[in-house]
Amino acid sequence: MHTSILQRTLNQPVALVLIVALLVWTVGIPFDIARAQAASLTTVKDTITDSRPSVVANHTIDFTTPTGVTSGQTITITFPSGFTMTSIAFGDVDLKDDGTDLAIAATPAGATWGAAVSGQVLTLTNGTTAVTAGSVMELQIGTHATFGTTGTNQITNTTVGSYVISIGGTMTDSASLRIALIDAVTVTASVDTSLTFTVAGITTGVTVNGDAITTSVVSTATTLPFGTLAPGTAKVAAQTLSVTTNAKNGFAVTVIQNQNLLSANGADIDTFKDGASTAVPTAWTTPLGTLDTEATYGHYGLTSEDADLNSDEFGTALYAGNIGTARTIFSHTGPADGSTADKGQTRVAIKIQITALQEAATDYTNRLTYVATPTF
Repeated sequence: MHTSILQRTLNQPVALVLIVALLVWTVGIPFDIARAQAASLTTVKDTITDSRPSVVANHTIDFTTPTGVTSGQTITITFPSGFTMTSIAFGDVDLKDDGTDLAIAATPAGATWGAAVSGQVLTLTNGTTAVTAGSVMELQIGTHATFGTTGTNQITNTTVGSYVISIGGTMTDSASLRIALIDAVTVTASVDTSLTFTVAGITTGVTVNGDAITTSVVSTATTLPFGTLAPGTAKVAAQTLSVTTNAKNGFAVTVIQNQNLLSANGADIDTFKDGASTAVPTAWTTPLGTLDTEATYGHYGLTSEDADLNSDEFGTALYAGNIGTARTIFSHTGPADGSTADKGQTRVAIKIQITALQEAATDYTNRLTYVATPTF
């Protein structure tokens, strides 16, 4: 009997402890006990400028810190082995707090953060800046870090794969994120070359390149029928040139004659002016008509409306006569649509005038050849 009373006495504290433990487990204790607990960073991502292996890239790391960063605490960014970071210095790093750039140097001092790389770890050390809870942080590493000094170095990617980057340090919050490195995709395509060149006739009464004398005859794609020439009266015949091409570097159209206007009896009409085959376009003048100087009895020349040809060398109603060799009369430096003035279409004209000394003949003739040459 004595033994049972002692046993009950000894078991009472044990039972009390068990009851208290059950109450704690069931309803909790309203004691004010402070405990430090790490939180996870949120909205964490790393945007890289180039995901190809073994190339340099800029990194933009964004995250939201639920707890904040106090004075003296650090933020560490740890890259996996294989990423080359040896050239990264504080000048290649920018840090923003809710969109506001924070000053960065090699070591922290006051409101200035310190940034240093050791191995695979970039450590940012807070000076005295208060980063409050809920702050949205943005870390830029590379040449896009332009606050204070502009970054000159980037991180070199490693091989193809998926990699974990860890964010931690002595700050309370931490997280991990992933980036993927992949081989570039090579895209190939081909576009067939195209070229369409047409010559069209022009009716009478049309002003070409500002000449006061309008077209005198109805031309066709293959003929400039001047008909009978009257001494002292200039006549104009014209054609429209159209080029459509997808040549990257454009095209050039040249013209060349096979001979001066020549008749079966050996008489000819010379090129402008007075047989000199003028190369630099100049204002029209009537032939001199000097007796026994056959080249002055009559002449003909060419003009073009292409305003961007050699800085508008044909200006307004200027003519050249050197078409015994190929002369460029129309050009453009890129693809052409066959209709836009100076780029896909222009008009050219031949002007002719004789004096009373021009030898009689009913069969003056020559041949003009246009050549369109695209540059792909």
